[in-house]
Amino acid sequence: MKTLTVKTSSREELIDITDEVEKAVRDSGIKNGVCYLYVPHTTAGITINEGADPSVKKDIINALKKIAPYGAGYLHMEGNADSHIKTTLVGSSVNIFIENGNLILGQWQSIFFCEFDGPRTRKIYLKILKEEE
Repeated sequence: MKTLTVKTSSREELIDITDEVEKAVRDSGIKNGVCYLYVPHTTAGITINEGADPSVKKDIINALKKIAPYGAGYLHMEGNADSHIKTTLVGSSVNIFIENGNLILGQWQSIFFCEFDGPRTRKIYLKILKEEE
């Protein structure tokens, strides 16, 4: 298992980690298998979505702010209940197939670390399993 470290710079942001994950796949030498990514935080998640147009990241954040607005009278006393809700909606893990040493992503897809309670230093656990032949 490999640990990726992400330093976020604002309370809410999506950070493209595709290049780091692709490098880990190359470094593993595994040609066919699965790449598992898991975020062990309750106020941060991970998703796959369009990476070609930066406005998509902004739209996702803005939509999540409407669904779970900051300071909306939640019971959780830490003041970050909206972050927990956003993480639940986005999710904490993704799995990506590897074929011929490459991640199988769609033409416009990128992998995004999702920060909802930053800025912080965060971890992403990455595990690559080889396909049995």
